[in-house]
Amino acid sequence: MKNINDPSEETKNQWENDPDNWIWGMFYYNPKDKRSYFPKRISEFGWHANYANPIFIIIIAFFVLIILAFIKNGR
Repeated sequence: MKNINDPSEETKNQWENDPDNWIWGMFYYNPKDKRSYFPKRISEFGWHANYANPIFIIIIAFFVLIILAFIKNGR
């Protein structure tokens, strides 16, 4: 069920095409966009991450902690 407050696909496309939402042209950062990930324009090439989304930050922190744990236990 679609939430009434969800932005339209047109709005999402405008956000994705707005250069102000991209840091150095590579990192998508838009606090208005609640998606953690969204497909790239050519979906076979993968997904973009929204670096402004708190869920994404938690996911990245989790992976960093796992990598650090492996490094520490590998010594």
